[in-house]
Amino acid sequence: MIRLAAAVLLTGAAFLVDAAPTTAKQQQVAALDLGARNPILPGYFADPSIVQHEGEWFVFATEDPWGGDRLGLWRSRNFRDWTFSEPSWPTKLAATSPTSNKSKVWAPSVVRGHDGRFWMYVSVGSEVWVGVADHPAGPWRDANGGRPLIPGNYRPGFHMIDAEAFIDDDGTAYLYWGSGLNWVNGRCYVVRLKPDMVTFDGEPQDVTPAHYFEGPFLFKRGGRYFLTYSWGNTTKDTYQVRYAVGSSPLGPFTEPEDAPILATDTARSVISPGHHAVFAAGGQDFILYHRQALPFPSADGKVRRQVAVDRLVVEGDRLRVVRPTHDGPDIPGTADRRRAGQALRFSASAMLDAAHAATLAGDDNYATGWASPAKGSAWLQADVGRRRQIGVSELRPADPVTPFSLRLLASDDGRQWRTVQEMKGVSGSPILLPSPGSARYLRIAFDGPAAILEWSFAQ
Repeated sequence: MIRLAAAVLLTGAAFLVDAAPTTAKQQQVAALDLGARNPILPGYFADPSIVQHEGEWFVFATEDPWGGDRLGLWRSRNFRDWTFSEPSWPTKLAATSPTSNKSKVWAPSVVRGHDGRFWMYVSVGSEVWVGVADHPAGPWRDANGGRPLIPGNYRPGFHMIDAEAFIDDDGTAYLYWGSGLNWVNGRCYVVRLKPDMVTFDGEPQDVTPAHYFEGPFLFKRGGRYFLTYSWGNTTKDTYQVRYAVGSSPLGPFTEPEDAPILATDTARSVISPGHHAVFAAGGQDFILYHRQALPFPSADGKVRRQVAVDRLVVEGDRLRVVRPTHDGPDIPGTADRRRAGQALRFSASAMLDAAHAATLAGDDNYATGWASPAKGSAWLQADVGRRRQIGVSELRPADPVTPFSLRLLASDDGRQWRTVQEMKGVSGSPILLPSPGSARYLRIAFDGPAAILEWSFAQ
């Protein structure tokens, strides 16, 4: 992965497309810092699960809005430069049964079992499926004979989703799952798993604590078991993380206080954080979670969430309230805060609104980006200041799943352009754009509407 520079001149009246009147939504986005590390992923994803293997981080997540036909998988060695792919399993087509509904692929939980293999518990069609792989990157395969582990009608009246596995110190595995319907009446179930990681060892138990709706995650510290979970409505500003404590993986679990540990903080432009995972690095604990994308609510009313990480502190049998940030924590063994490099000027054919100005495609912040109007073709342009040799650049689209086509153009004067390369049906993140050689201006001409979170150039 090349090291990138993405500082932007956020002034410069020459680019009138960025000089629209300031709106409340623009102020909300403009409050975010240049080079902020949260969100960590360049795109709209939710319900993250994380594992580390052989020095590499893997984040599995739901594709927004409201899931796709596959899962998103991001991988990185420095927790900063992430590469996107989609595992071959599960798919909406492959993981279906007579008890499935129309819901897409949601909420993966990936753990390493006592057998050294990786196990995935994932919601497809509002029921839980299980898969296995020798490596987090796959190939993944169904582990239960083409049947759901927990069918959609297992507990009528409740939602059989959001399964999360926990491996205790003795190697015993437990599975937690459950939600409610219409954002109320969530239930949490737990069952011990046999060593095959598929068969139930006993009957599931209802261990629902107060203020539980969905997204259970269990972890153990100091001999105490912390059941953490989400409460509220992820489409509004009420979603939050709470916790209960028990002396056994099977509970009972009791909330020590009637208060969330992670919740909406409008002063910091953090809306509805929840559906999380807890992981450790360098002897410290961290919470990985999704929160609403900005600006909120979205102009089209669709639910778009992004993945962030912050420090989690355990104090005996209590969890300290998490302060949600945009800067993000320093995770041992990972990259430091992004550093601003050379100044670039960005302009565009048009913008969706003032909260999606062209300059935001180069602010080194995945919470912000440029978007064109919803109809018609569009272009995004970078001015490197003078004619010089320009290397390979990286494009990070807001939607890395849906293919699109583009032409990369170069110019010395901003008037006469030459085609560097035409790219048809590209997808993923990052998309590598070839070096144009010597030029001052680069322009990406899209064949339709476009949304770009970052366009970064090598130093």
